[in-house]
Amino acid sequence: MKILPERLTASAAPFGFEADTAWWRTHAAAPGDLPVGLEPPLAVELLAQRMGEDLYLEGTVDGSLELECGRCLARYRHALHEPFRLVLEPVGARTPADPEGARTLARDGICLGEDTETGWYRGPEIDLSAFVYEVVALALPVQPLCREECAGLCSRCGADLNGGPCGCRETRPDSPFAVLQALRDGMRKGDD
Repeated sequence: MKILPERLTASAAPFGFEADTAWWRTHAAAPGDLPVGLEPPLAVELLAQRMGEDLYLEGTVDGSLELECGRCLARYRHALHEPFRLVLEPVGARTPADPEGARTLARDGICLGEDTETGWYRGPEIDLSAFVYEVVALALPVQPLCREECAGLCSRCGADLNGGPCGCRETRPDSPFAVLQALRDGMRKGDD
């Protein structure tokens, strides 16, 4: 996912990339917390142009990821359509104060600012892989759900409640303080 800044002009040039499972695994910092694979690959479409010395990139990341529902633990496909915009200015002789930013600038030719819409670039080539990974990671749901009305799992037997009731007898205390009452009663019996 590389572009060459010196070849960009004031007219927008289209670029297209694919992000597959191998790409995802090389960029995922903590693989246990994120989706394992991308089937089919994500499609990255963007328009890039020069605005004076700055670079302007605008596009979308489209595809789907296999996620695990946070309620029923079922695997499901999560559709992804995430637009992005990025304005990069030449870094010049400046060096990012953040050591990670300096390493990223040296490695990828790009360093993002505080948000993911601005940054700096240096060199003849810009690798957008880390930026696209950031766009995808930020688009993932905090609580993945296979569907909004997912009933989840029974807290007693672990049965999937989406298929219907599990048969466990639901016992509700008469009062929210019933547990404290039982504790108090138990302490009184201990005094006798």
